[in-house]
Amino acid sequence: MAGVMAIIMGACIHNDIPYPRIQANFLTFEAEDTSRPAEIDSLTRMITLTFSEEADIYDVRVEGYSMTPGAHIVGADTLETLDLSAPRYVTLRLYQSYIWTIRAIQNIERYFTVEGQVGSATIDVPAQRVIVYVSESTDLKAVRVLTCKLGPEGSTMTPELRGNIVDLSRPLTVDVDIHDRRQTWTIYAETTESAVETVSADAWTCVAWVSGIAQAGRDNGVEFRKVGVQDWTQAPAEWVTHDGGSFTARLIHLVPETAYEARAYSDSDVGSVLQFTTGSILQVPNSALDEWWLDGKVWNPWAEGSEPYWDTGNKGATTLGSSNTFPTEDTSTGTGLAAQLETRFVGIGIIGKLAAGNLFVGSYVRTDGTNGVLDLGRPFTERPTALRGYMKYKTAPISHTSSGFEYMKGEPDTCVVWVALIDQDSPFEIRTNPSNRQLFSPSLPIVIAYGNVECGHDIDSYVPFEVKLDYTSTSRKPKYLLITASASKYGDYFTGGAGATMWLDDLELLYDY
Repeated sequence: MAGVMAIIMGACIHNDIPYPRIQANFLTFEAEDTSRPAEIDSLTRMITLTFSEEADIYDVRVEGYSMTPGAHIVGADTLETLDLSAPRYVTLRLYQSYIWTIRAIQNIERYFTVEGQVGSATIDVPAQRVIVYVSESTDLKAVRVLTCKLGPEGSTMTPELRGNIVDLSRPLTVDVDIHDRRQTWTIYAETTESAVETVSADAWTCVAWVSGIAQAGRDNGVEFRKVGVQDWTQAPAEWVTHDGGSFTARLIHLVPETAYEARAYSDSDVGSVLQFTTGSILQVPNSALDEWWLDGKVWNPWAEGSEPYWDTGNKGATTLGSSNTFPTEDTSTGTGLAAQLETRFVGIGIIGKLAAGNLFVGSYVRTDGTNGVLDLGRPFTERPTALRGYMKYKTAPISHTSSGFEYMKGEPDTCVVWVALIDQDSPFEIRTNPSNRQLFSPSLPIVIAYGNVECGHDIDSYVPFEVKLDYTSTSRKPKYLLITASASKYGDYFTGGAGATMWLDDLELLYDY
C-alpha cells in the first residue's frame, strides 16, 4: 500500500508541479569594433550592436557575454564569430526556450556629387543605385564627378570616378570592394527643369528650418518674412548649410506663435513660397523645484493635492530606508527650495541595495522586489533647444557595483542630467530588474532629440549648466518630454558611491540658438 501511495504521489508531483518560468536573458555582450556598448532589451529580447565604418559585419568576433545563471545556448557551446549582415537568431534555454535577436547597426557615410548638380543625389543602398539630378543644359555624355564615396572607409572603387569626366547618358556601373567582397553599383542621371525649388519648412518655436534645391555653385539661399510684411529678409550665409545643390537655412530669433513665409532663391530665381507658424514657449510645471510634500516617509516633488509632473525613486528607497531625494533650503538664489539627490545604500547590514538619488519627469509605477518600474516622460509637442539650470555636486568613491561594472569600484562617482524628446505614443517604461531590464538609450528609433551633461568632481557652490539638445530630425514632432537627473550616472545598474550628492535648482527650457 505504501508503495502504491508513493507511486501515486510521485505521479502527482510529476504532473502537477510546473517548471518555474524564468526568462533566459543576455546580461552583457561585447564584440570587436563596436563604437558603443551593446544595447540589450530583455522585453523584445534584442541585442543591438553598433559598429564603426571599418568593421566587417559579415565576420564579427564576439569578445564575451554573460547570461542569466543556469541558462545555455541551444545548439552551440559558445558564440565566437557572427555574420551580422542580417539579424542572427539565438535560442537561450532556462526551463523554457527564448529566441533572442542579435542585430548590427553600421552607419556608412555615402555621397555622390557632379558639376551642375541640382539638389542631392538619391543613394539607394539596398538596390545599390545612385540617381543624380542635373540641369537641362548639362551634357550627359561629359559629366565631371566632384565627390564619390559609396562604401565604408577602406573600400576601393573600380573604376575610380572622383575628378574624372564620365558618360551618364546611360547607366554607369562601378565595383566597390571591401573585406574581400564586391558590390556593383549603378549610377543614373536625370535632368530637371526647375532652377530652384523650396522643398520644406519645419517650424519650431523661435527657430525654423527651410530647405531648398538648386544648381550647385550658384548663389543659393533662403529669404523669409512675417506674413503681411512686404520686404523679404535674406538669411545670413552663416545660417545656411550646403550639400551640393541642396541647402538648408536655420532661421533663428523668430517670434513665437507668429505666421511666417519663406522661399528658396538661386541667383535671381526664386522658388515657391511656403507658410509656417511658430510654436509656443512652454515650461514644465514646478521647474523651479519649489513645490514638495511629505507623504509618510516619501518626499514628493509636487504640492499636496496638485497634479504630479515630476517624480523620484523614493517609493522604492523607502521600502528599506528613508527618502534619498528631498527638498532643501540650500538654493541657487537663497530663496525658495531646491532638490537634493543623495545616493545611499538602503537596507540592514549587508542586506539591501544601492539607491541613487534621482529626479525625473514621469511617474514611479511600482516596486518589483528591490527594483523599480518607472514611466519616463510627460506629453509634450514643442521643440526646445536646451535645458538650463543650476547645480552643485559632491562626488564619492564608487562603493557598490553590479556585474560588468566591477572595474569602476573606487573611482569617483559621476552625476548626470539628460533630456530627450520621443515620438512614442506612451511614456518610456524603465525596469531595473536584471531579469527583464529595460533602460533608455539615446540611439533608440523613437528618439527625436537628446542631450546630457555629466560631472565627476566636486562643485562646492551652485553653477549654471546647459543641456543642449541634438536633433535627429527637424521635421519629426515629439509626443513626450523626458528629463532625468541622478547623483550616480550608473544608478540604474545599482553602481555608484554612497554619499554622492547632487543639488538641482531653477530649471528652464530654452527655445532659441
